Amino acid sequence: AIPTIGIGAGVDCDGQVLVMHDLLGLNDWTPSFVKQYANLGAAASQAARAFADEVGHRKFPDEEHSYK
Repeated sequence: AIPTIGIGAGVDCDGQVLVMHDLLGLNDWTPSFVKQYANLGAAASQAARAFADEVGHRKFPDEEHSYK
């Protein structure tokens, strides 16, 4: 009769709480009870490396991405 909310407590709870960073894959470690719905951490790291590489090789900013 009393609703229960759990974090990793299993299917017998009435509701679930997950930390947004865990379910989006923004951390290096994911608790065993978390279902990861995306791996945005890897995508963000890849984007940061691509940005640093383009700046380092003077490919960015270019004419298209500059004020005229």
